[in-house]
Amino acid sequence: MRLGGSRLLAWLVDLACVLGWVALTAAVGVPLYLAHVIRPTNVVVLSVVGALVIVMPVVLALAWCESRREAATVGKRVMKLVVRANARSPRLTVAIARNTLKIGVPWLIGHAAVFTIVRASGDDGVPVGVWALTVCAYVLPLAWIFSLFVGRGRTPYDWACGTEVTRRSAG
Repeated sequence: MRLGGSRLLAWLVDLACVLGWVALTAAVGVPLYLAHVIRPTNVVVLSVVGALVIVMPVVLALAWCESRREAATVGKRVMKLVVRANARSPRLTVAIARNTLKIGVPWLIGHAAVFTIVRASGDDGVPVGVWALTVCAYVLPLAWIFSLFVGRGRTPYDWACGTEVTRRSAG
Protein backbone atom coordinates (compact mmCIF):
# COMPACT_ATOMS: atom_id res chain seq x y z
CA MET A 1 0.00 0.00 0.00
CA ARG A 2 1.19 3.51 -0.79
CA LEU A 3 2.26 5.71 2.10
CA GLY A 4 -0.69 8.09 1.68
CA GLY A 5 -3.17 5.23 1.97
CA SER A 6 -1.35 3.84 5.01
CA ARG A 7 -1.40 7.25 6.67
CA LEU A 8 -5.11 7.63 6.01
CA LEU A 9 -5.84 4.20 7.49
CA ALA A 10 -3.64 5.04 10.48
CA TRP A 11 -5.66 8.19 11.05
CA LEU A 12 -8.90 6.18 10.90
CA VAL A 13 -7.58 3.91 13.67
CA ASP A 14 -6.59 6.99 15.67
CA LEU A 15 -10.00 8.50 14.99
CA ALA A 16 -11.63 5.44 16.56
CA CYS A 17 -9.54 6.11 19.70
CA VAL A 18 -10.49 9.80 19.62
CA LEU A 19 -14.18 8.90 19.30
CA GLY A 20 -13.79 6.69 22.38
CA TRP A 21 -12.59 9.75 24.30
CA VAL A 22 -15.47 11.86 22.92
CA ALA A 23 -17.95 9.15 23.95
CA LEU A 24 -16.48 9.06 27.46
CA THR A 25 -16.69 12.83 27.86
CA ALA A 26 -20.27 12.78 26.52
CA ALA A 27 -21.20 9.99 28.95
CA VAL A 28 -20.10 12.28 31.78
CA GLY A 29 -21.03 15.67 30.36
CA VAL A 30 -24.52 15.03 28.95
CA PRO A 31 -26.03 13.81 32.25
CA LEU A 32 -24.42 16.76 34.06
CA TYR A 33 -25.86 19.13 31.46
CA LEU A 34 -29.33 17.55 31.61
CA ALA A 35 -29.27 17.72 35.42
CA HIS A 36 -28.46 21.46 35.13
CA VAL A 37 -25.17 20.95 36.96
CA ILE A 38 -23.32 22.59 34.06
CA ARG A 39 -24.90 25.25 31.86
CA PRO A 40 -22.48 27.15 29.61
CA THR A 41 -24.36 30.22 28.43
CA ASN A 42 -22.37 31.54 25.51
CA VAL A 43 -20.34 30.45 22.50
CA VAL A 44 -17.03 31.48 24.02
CA VAL A 45 -17.59 29.35 27.13
CA LEU A 46 -18.74 26.39 25.03
CA SER A 47 -15.68 26.70 22.79
CA VAL A 48 -13.29 26.94 25.75
CA VAL A 49 -14.89 23.94 27.47
CA GLY A 50 -14.71 21.94 24.21
CA ALA A 51 -11.07 22.89 23.78
CA LEU A 52 -10.11 21.99 27.35
CA VAL A 53 -12.10 18.77 27.68
CA ILE A 54 -11.89 17.26 24.20
CA VAL A 55 -9.41 18.95 21.86
CA MET A 56 -6.46 19.56 24.21
CA PRO A 57 -6.38 16.03 25.63
CA VAL A 58 -6.56 14.55 22.11
CA VAL A 59 -3.78 16.79 20.79
CA LEU A 60 -1.59 16.15 23.83
CA ALA A 61 -2.14 12.37 23.78
CA LEU A 62 -1.29 12.07 20.09
CA ALA A 63 1.72 14.36 20.52
CA TRP A 64 2.95 12.32 23.48
CA CYS A 65 2.73 9.12 21.40
CA GLU A 66 4.63 10.71 18.52
CA SER A 67 7.36 12.19 20.70
CA ARG A 68 8.27 8.93 22.40
CA ARG A 69 10.92 6.51 21.17
CA GLU A 70 8.34 4.65 19.03
CA ALA A 71 7.27 7.99 17.46
CA ALA A 72 3.85 6.68 16.54
CA THR A 73 0.23 6.90 17.53
CA VAL A 74 -1.81 3.71 17.86
CA GLY A 75 -2.87 4.00 14.21
CA LYS A 76 0.68 4.57 13.00
CA ARG A 77 1.87 1.55 14.98
CA VAL A 78 -0.83 -0.61 13.38
CA MET A 79 0.22 0.63 9.93
CA LYS A 80 3.96 0.40 10.79
CA LEU A 81 4.58 4.13 10.38
CA VAL A 82 6.65 6.58 12.41
CA VAL A 83 6.96 10.35 12.66
CA ARG A 84 10.47 11.67 12.17
CA ALA A 85 12.11 15.05 12.68
CA ASN A 86 15.73 15.08 11.57
CA ALA A 87 15.79 11.26 11.49
CA ARG A 88 14.65 11.05 15.15
CA SER A 89 11.43 11.11 17.11
CA PRO A 90 10.14 14.69 17.25
CA ARG A 91 10.47 16.62 20.49
CA LEU A 92 7.21 16.96 22.43
CA THR A 93 6.89 20.66 21.51
CA VAL A 94 7.19 19.81 17.81
CA ALA A 95 4.68 16.98 18.12
CA ILE A 96 2.26 19.31 19.94
CA ALA A 97 2.59 21.90 17.17
CA ARG A 98 2.09 19.20 14.52
CA ASN A 99 -1.06 17.81 16.14
CA THR A 100 -2.41 21.28 16.90
CA LEU A 101 -2.20 22.16 13.21
CA LYS A 102 -3.46 18.75 12.11
CA ILE A 103 -6.37 18.35 14.55
CA GLY A 104 -6.73 21.25 16.96
CA VAL A 105 -7.10 24.12 14.53
CA PRO A 106 -9.74 22.56 12.25
CA TRP A 107 -11.62 21.12 15.23
CA LEU A 108 -11.71 24.41 17.14
CA ILE A 109 -12.75 26.35 14.05
CA GLY A 110 -15.52 23.82 13.48
CA HIS A 111 -16.68 23.98 17.11
CA ALA A 112 -16.80 27.76 17.13
CA ALA A 113 -18.70 27.83 13.84
CA VAL A 114 -21.24 25.17 14.89
CA PHE A 115 -21.90 26.77 18.27
CA THR A 116 -22.38 30.16 16.62
CA ILE A 117 -24.70 28.71 13.97
CA VAL A 118 -26.83 27.00 16.62
CA ARG A 119 -27.02 30.15 18.74
CA ALA A 120 -27.81 32.38 15.74
CA SER A 121 -30.40 30.06 14.19
CA GLY A 122 -33.26 31.84 15.98
CA ASP A 123 -31.90 35.32 15.35
CA ASP A 124 -31.65 37.29 12.14
CA GLY A 125 -29.47 34.63 10.57
CA VAL A 126 -25.94 33.45 10.68
CA PRO A 127 -23.21 35.96 9.76
CA VAL A 128 -21.37 35.23 6.52
CA GLY A 129 -18.07 35.05 8.40
CA VAL A 130 -19.36 32.08 10.39
CA TRP A 131 -20.21 30.22 7.19
CA ALA A 132 -16.68 31.00 5.96
CA LEU A 133 -15.29 29.46 9.18
CA THR A 134 -17.47 26.40 8.62
CA VAL A 135 -16.10 25.97 5.11
CA CYS A 136 -12.56 26.39 6.47
CA ALA A 137 -13.19 23.70 9.10
CA TYR A 138 -13.99 21.24 6.30
CA VAL A 139 -11.47 22.43 3.72
CA LEU A 140 -8.44 22.13 6.04
CA PRO A 141 -8.83 18.39 6.75
CA LEU A 142 -9.67 17.74 3.10
CA ALA A 143 -6.50 19.61 2.11
CA TRP A 144 -4.53 17.50 4.62
CA ILE A 145 -5.95 14.31 3.05
CA PHE A 146 -5.36 15.54 -0.52
CA SER A 147 -1.74 16.37 0.32
CA LEU A 148 -1.13 12.72 1.29
CA PHE A 149 -1.53 11.71 -2.35
CA VAL A 150 0.38 14.44 -4.20
CA GLY A 151 4.10 15.04 -4.51
CA ARG A 152 6.03 13.37 -1.71
CA GLY A 153 2.85 12.91 0.31
CA ARG A 154 4.01 15.34 2.95
CA THR A 155 1.23 17.35 4.56
CA PRO A 156 1.34 21.12 5.18
CA TYR A 157 1.50 20.53 8.94
CA ASP A 158 4.51 18.21 8.41
CA TRP A 159 6.23 20.89 6.30
CA ALA A 160 5.47 23.57 8.91
CA CYS A 161 6.82 21.44 11.77
CA GLY A 162 9.80 19.90 9.99
CA THR A 163 8.41 16.38 10.37
CA GLU A 164 7.88 13.50 8.02
CA VAL A 165 5.94 10.25 8.32
CA THR A 166 7.77 7.21 7.01
CA ARG A 167 7.51 3.46 7.18
CA ARG A 168 9.05 1.93 10.30
CA SER A 169 12.37 0.32 9.50
CA ALA A 170 12.56 -3.43 10.05
CA GLY A 171 14.34 -4.51 13.18
